[in-house]
Amino acid sequence: MNAAPQPSASPVPPSPLRRLARPLAALVAVGLPTLYVAAVDPNTPGHYPTCPVLSATGWWCPGCGGLRAVHALSHGYLTAAVHDNLLVVVLAVVGAVLWVGWLWAALTGAKAPRIGFGAARTVLLLLVLGLFMVLRNLPAGAGLAPPVV
Repeated sequence: MNAAPQPSASPVPPSPLRRLARPLAALVAVGLPTLYVAAVDPNTPGHYPTCPVLSATGWWCPGCGGLRAVHALSHGYLTAAVHDNLLVVVLAVVGAVLWVGWLWAALTGAKAPRIGFGAARTVLLLLVLGLFMVLRNLPAGAGLAPPVV
């Protein structure tokens, strides 16, 4: 004799604190290294290793000047940050907007925003990085290259 099927219990929604755990953990994961870079100036030689692409080729890679841009942003110097690495500033703004959306979704219980990253977007990102690298190493794009330290 089989027992009668039990009605399935509706899932209990997670508490607000549990929903906030991931966005806050991400904030800590990004915030702690940012605090370090804010405190230890990358413009002072000897604190950070030299970029291997710059050392090997003499070309500024897409990330060159990124630490200096983060340092400048953390001190409120937007113009200096843009001069050090425009791409890092753009990515920081995009990341902050996405994080705020994630935080809002966690606070309200809504679905968190998601970004699909398929083959087309990967190719587009690689093209943007390559174009940024080439442009900042040409005389016409010298304003995109970080200052020599």
